[in-house]
Amino acid sequence: MTMKRSDKRILTTHVGSLPRPRELLLPLHARDSGERYDKLGLERQIAAAVSAAVRKQVDYGIDIVNDGEHGRASFATYANTRIGGMERVMQAPRHISRPTRDSLEFPAVYEEMRKMFGARRALTGRPEDSVSLVCTGPIKYIGQDQVKQDIAHLKAATAGLPIEDVFVTAISPTNLEMYFENKYYKSDEEFLGALAEAMREEYRAIIDAGFILQIDDPRLITHYNRDPNISVEENRKFIGVRVEALNHALTGIPEDRVRFHTCYSINVAPRVHDLELKHFVDLMLKVRAQAYSIEAANPRHEHEWRIWKEVKLPENKVLIPGVVSHCVYQVEHPELVADRIERFASVVGRERVIAGTDCGFASARAGDEVHPDVAWAKLKALVEGAKIATSRLWS
Repeated sequence: MTMKRSDKRILTTHVGSLPRPRELLLPLHARDSGERYDKLGLERQIAAAVSAAVRKQVDYGIDIVNDGEHGRASFATYANTRIGGMERVMQAPRHISRPTRDSLEFPAVYEEMRKMFGARRALTGRPEDSVSLVCTGPIKYIGQDQVKQDIAHLKAATAGLPIEDVFVTAISPTNLEMYFENKYYKSDEEFLGALAEAMREEYRAIIDAGFILQIDDPRLITHYNRDPNISVEENRKFIGVRVEALNHALTGIPEDRVRFHTCYSINVAPRVHDLELKHFVDLMLKVRAQAYSIEAANPRHEHEWRIWKEVKLPENKVLIPGVVSHCVYQVEHPELVADRIERFASVVGRERVIAGTDCGFASARAGDEVHPDVAWAKLKALVEGAKIATSRLWS
């Protein structure tokens, strides 16, 4: 079945993570960290949370829904449970401890953010990250049972509901490469290739279940900020290699059932060093996907819709621009949302725009990016804005 387009009206979706029930956070953390937990009790909690999240999306008018990522605490910990060949080491993960371009320029801001995240951890009772995963043997996929459970929960939750389509998020090989330290493979390329080969099994399982596969790949563009010494051109080479690895993982998977999401992560910060869309858009379009989900609602990237006047979106492709932001507390006015949708429609065509969000609303274990009430208010504005845009574009 081909991915839905906005053929009769502007369809709505989001990026993936939705505010989780607080009582889920600790048992999810325990499971993903290899600690003791009540397995049956957690499965019942997840099933109930997924069912409630799907129903709420439908009630709010979201067309293309998912499970809210309620079966995982975060992508960083979910990765721990899907990939074998790793050894746990008591040290802070590399991707957390390294300075970035932004943190070097705004050290006081990032120190305040560190304290803020510490306070959020205290609210959830979750300890600070102190365990790293190091690759010490052959990479293999070990997440068969969990992906089956994810699929079963989502199928049960969506059964009989008026939904246009359903998507499931899965992590990219590039992000896994960041989370894990390689001490087994001879080169970064060999390590990346092994991760891509392993994740293909999860991608295939999602497609075979009848869902849309969404590849989440923030690192494709956050690497530039995370490595203060790399040039834009060197970073383009980095991206090119990672796109090739992802396409290898997608071999044999129908392109029209894949959507690709990249973003600037959960960086609630100045973000003056974000890699600009113009520096990677051509490489992103090489990913074997039908739709591309990008940030377009925040102050650093809202202007970038104009790039699509110069860059031709291939005829069979779809854009899912963020028209509400994930890390700003102000709730967008529906008229502003409609304006943003119409800008993209004016350059790529109304049928090839699906209204989305910049990023997820609950992608970190420390807590939500904005208060859950704000997140849902933003999704309400998203739906209302799409209706306004539809009335104008199909008048």
